[in-house]
Amino acid sequence: MARRGRRNHVVPGVSQQMSAFKAEVMRREGYAVDPSRPDDVKYEVAKSLGVPLQQGDNGELTTESVGHVGGRIGGSMVRELVRMAQEKLAKEPRQ
Repeated sequence: MARRGRRNHVVPGVSQQMSAFKAEVMRREGYAVDPSRPDDVKYEVAKSLGVPLQQGDNGELTTESVGHVGGRIGGSMVRELVRMAQEKLAKEPRQ
């Protein structure tokens, strides 16, 4: 049975904000993002990487190729989170 792409976030109700954050980060990376469907950016990323990802069954794709798509998105989000944390820490007075 294939795993569904649903995440259970630790903070209840954060899914919408995470989707908006993903859309904003990927927009800054230069990808076309539909604000009403931010998760669809994965198809744009896949296309730019040459991975034939499409809606529905992608059972013929390797884990490695799909991982490149998720890694590009997740890596961009992590880099932005680290940048935001560093910026916040730089503004806080030292004790």
